[in-house]
Amino acid sequence: MCTSPLVLLQVFFLMILEGVRPQPSPSPSGAVSTSSDSGPGVQGGTLQSSSKGPGTARAVPGISTVGPNFATPSTPENKTMDLFPALPICVCDLTPGTCDINCCCDRDCYLIHPRTVFSFCLPGSVRSSSWVCVDNSLIFRSNSPFPSRIFTDLNGIRQFCVHVNNSKLNYFQELQKVNASNFQALATEFGGKSFTPTFQAEPPPPFYRAGDPILTYFSEWSLVGLLKQPAGLGAGGLCTESNPAGFLESRSTTCARFFKNLANSCTLDPALDAASYYNFTVLKVPGGMTDLQNMKFQVPVTPVSQAGSPLLAGNTCQNVVSQVTYEIETNGTFGIQKVSVSFGLANLTVEPGASLQQHFIIRFRASQSTAASLPAPRSGNPGYIFGKPLLALTGDVSHSMTLLQSQGDGTCSVRRPEVQFGVNAMSGCRLRLKKMGCSHLQQETYQTLHGRPRPEHVAIFGNADPAQKGEWTRILSRNCSVSATHCVSCCAIPVSLEIQVLWAYIGLQSNPQAHVSGARFLYQCQSIKDSKVTEVALTTIVTFVDITQKPEPPRGQPRIDWKLPFDFFFPFKVAFSKGVHSQKGSVSPILILCFLLLGVLS
Repeated sequence: MCTSPLVLLQVFFLMILEGVRPQPSPSPSGAVSTSSDSGPGVQGGTLQSSSKGPGTARAVPGISTVGPNFATPSTPENKTMDLFPALPICVCDLTPGTCDINCCCDRDCYLIHPRTVFSFCLPGSVRSSSWVCVDNSLIFRSNSPFPSRIFTDLNGIRQFCVHVNNSKLNYFQELQKVNASNFQALATEFGGKSFTPTFQAEPPPPFYRAGDPILTYFSEWSLVGLLKQPAGLGAGGLCTESNPAGFLESRSTTCARFFKNLANSCTLDPALDAASYYNFTVLKVPGGMTDLQNMKFQVPVTPVSQAGSPLLAGNTCQNVVSQVTYEIETNGTFGIQKVSVSFGLANLTVEPGASLQQHFIIRFRASQSTAASLPAPRSGNPGYIFGKPLLALTGDVSHSMTLLQSQGDGTCSVRRPEVQFGVNAMSGCRLRLKKMGCSHLQQETYQTLHGRPRPEHVAIFGNADPAQKGEWTRILSRNCSVSATHCVSCCAIPVSLEIQVLWAYIGLQSNPQAHVSGARFLYQCQSIKDSKVTEVALTTIVTFVDITQKPEPPRGQPRIDWKLPFDFFFPFKVAFSKGVHSQKGSVSPILILCFLLLGVLS
C-alpha cells in the first residue's frame, strides 16, 4: 500500500509533537511578512534566509504585512518590493478618492507603513499568510508540495517553515474566469429565466427636508452638484471635500491643509480662492433639477464683501481663504430664498511643509416674512421636561428665560444661557458702570440681571401658546427699596436677582405632568457713589421648589363584606332559641338539614 509523501510528513510531525512550535502569527517566529516574493521578515530586525539545510527552498508567493511594521527581508534574490500589493478585493475601500480610516489596502491613503498610522487594520484589508514552522534539527528530508524554506531568527535558531496556503487569495476564493469556451457550460449550470427591468427614474422631491443635501448648479459646465462643507478626517484633521451640507443643519467644521509646494498651490488650488465658494447657484427646491434653465429655481450666492484672488508676492501667499461662512435664508416648503457668503483671509509664508487651518460655518435662518408664523418652541407636551428651557412671555413674544454669564475676564457677556426647568443655578459677573445718572444706572443693572426683553409672564406648561393668555402666569416682582438709604449722594442699584419658581406634578401618578404654579423676582440692592465705583459684581440665583401634594398611601387591604340572604340563619335561630322546649318536634328536621349541608360542603 502506497502512502503519499504529505501524509508521511504529517505523521512524522505528530511523532515529534513536543518539538513543534505552532505559529498562529502570519509570519514565522513572529516575523512580519512583506509583500515581496523573497519570504517573511522579522519585526524590528531582519530575518535571515539560510540556503543550508534539508530540502530545496522554493519561491514564496507575495505576502503583505499583518504586523505593526513593515520589515525589509534580506534574501539572496534581488527583487523589487511591492509596497502597495494589489489585492483582488479591497472590501473596506468605501469612499472613492478618499483614504478610509484603518483600511490598509486603500490606495488613496498613500501609506508605505499603514500600521504606523492606523491603530489596526480592518479585516480583509491585508493579505492572509500562514506559515507552519518546526525546529530545523527535527527535519531530515522535506517532500512537502508547498513552498518551504529554512530561516534563522535573531536568536540564531534555525527553523524549517512551510507556507501552507496562497496569500494572494486574501481570505477570498479566486474568482472563476468566464470566457467563450466555458460560457455555455456555466450558463447551463447557473443560468435561468431573465428579464430586462424597465428603469423608471423617481422624480425629485418637491421641497427640501431637514438633513437633505443642498443642490448646486454650475451653469458654465451645466453640472449639478452638492453644497460641500469640508470637514476634518483622521487624527490629523485633513480636509475632505466629500462632506455635503445638510438642509437646516447649522454647524461649524475645522480642517487642515498641507502643501508640498505652496508657491504653485497659491494660485492653482481652488480651496484657497474665494471665488470657488460662490461661482455657482443654489437650487431653491430639488424640483429645480427638472428645469435647470429656469432661473426662478436658482438662487445666486452673494458675497458680503469682495475678496481678492490669492496672490504670490515674494515669499508670501496673500488673500488665502481661512474661513468661509454661509448664511442661508429659508422659507419652509418654499425652499431657499437667499444665500450669502463671507470670508476670512490670511497670508501664508512659502516654506516647506506649510499648512493652513480653515473654518467652514453654515447658518440657517427663517425669512422675515415667515419668522412670526413659525411655531414657538416647546419645553414639554404638556408638562415641562427637566432640563428644557423655562418659557417666558413679553408682550406677545415667547422666549426663554436667561441668566448672567461671564466672559474670560469676568465681565458680563452679551450671550446669556437659558434657565433650565428643574435645575437650580447660580451665576455672576462684573458690570462696568458708565458715568451716567442714577436712574440710568438702575435701568442698566436691572436689564443686565433679568435680560432683554424683561420677562413678564412664565408658561404654566411646556406647550403654552403665546396667543392664549390663560396658559401663562404673571411673574411677581419686588424691586429695591430706596427709603433705607441715608446717603444723599448715593444711588441704590440692584446687585442680586433671585428667581424663585414654584412647580408641582399634576395628573395621574402613572404619568405625572410638571407645571409651574408661580414665579417671582427678588432683587437686592446696594448703595454706591457715582464718582467712586467703576464696576459692580452682579449675581443671579435660580431656585425651583417642588410643592407637589401627594395623596396618602392606602393603610391596608379593604375587608371582604359577605352578603347572605336575610333569613339564611332563621331555622337555626328558631331551633336554639328559648322556645325550643315548645317546638321539640321541629329539632329533628333541622338536624337532618344540618347534616345534609355538611355533606354537600364536604
